[in-house]
Amino acid sequence: MTGILTTIGFDADDTLWHNERFFRVTQDRFAELLQDHTPVDLDRAALDRRLLAAEKRNLGRYGYGVKGFTLSMIETAIEVTDQQVPASVIHELIVAGQMMLSYPIELLPHARDAVQQLAASHRVILITKGDLLDQERKLAQSGLGEMFDAVEIVSEKTPETYCEIFGRHGEGVERAMMVGNSMRSDVVAPITAGGWGTYVPHGEIWELEQADPPSQSPRYHAIPDLSALPDLVSRIEQDPAESSPQP
Repeated sequence: MTGILTTIGFDADDTLWHNERFFRVTQDRFAELLQDHTPVDLDRAALDRRLLAAEKRNLGRYGYGVKGFTLSMIETAIEVTDQQVPASVIHELIVAGQMMLSYPIELLPHARDAVQQLAASHRVILITKGDLLDQERKLAQSGLGEMFDAVEIVSEKTPETYCEIFGRHGEGVERAMMVGNSMRSDVVAPITAGGWGTYVPHGEIWELEQADPPSQSPRYHAIPDLSALPDLVSRIEQDPAESSPQP
């Protein structure tokens, strides 16, 4: 591997397969279950803000993923009902969380082809956040597992995380690209570490993963979908000057 890029990291949720849609469906169910038990002045937007605040508050305790989301729903339900939420509602929230752990995996368009093409010429690594067992389940169901040279399920995606992973599995973060739908975790963080970040938009994005694009960085790229990724990598390999700042 003598090119400028030797290692490609892929995010998993909402980059390779659908995920956020299940959180949105469950959050709708959460609001439905609480509508008869909350104060009249607590509308849906306010309830969503309370839940988001609980999720943010609990990240350090539970991490990312379905289990932390379910516990945050239960905590919020107790808080907004002044501890009067019926046990039956708590039970339904637990059931809703359990259902999220059983949804079938649906690959996003071009995901398999992009990983397969790049795996023929580069090291490819899956780097994802979330609950260990659930992420392993999704990877197994995706049918993509054997294509990756390594799989890293981490608690947080920081610049330090990328330096460590790409140093251990590749030739350093400076010769690595991370690809994903989260501007904060999959683009800004690896670029801050000295690597490349490629943004692949997804229709649904969790509020806590939003960030401004690093448009002035020569190592930032945005593509419409994963079908454009192999050509982007090829252009960078052929002409590093191609990595001009993106609008």
